[in-house]
Amino acid sequence: MAPVGGTAVQDHVALAEIELCGELIIAASAAEDRLSLESIDEVLRVAEERNPD
Repeated sequence: MAPVGGTAVQDHVALAEIELCGELIIAASAAEDRLSLESIDEVLRVAEERNPD
């Protein structure tokens, strides 16, 4: 049962992970074949984390 009174706690890390998973699912469903590792890195913005310009 959910607590009454709006005391819900938001886990920002979990929300970010859910958003990235959603973006990955969208990219995979739009692709004609399997996503390459490079495509997955692009969707997950891995290169941006490694090389912030």
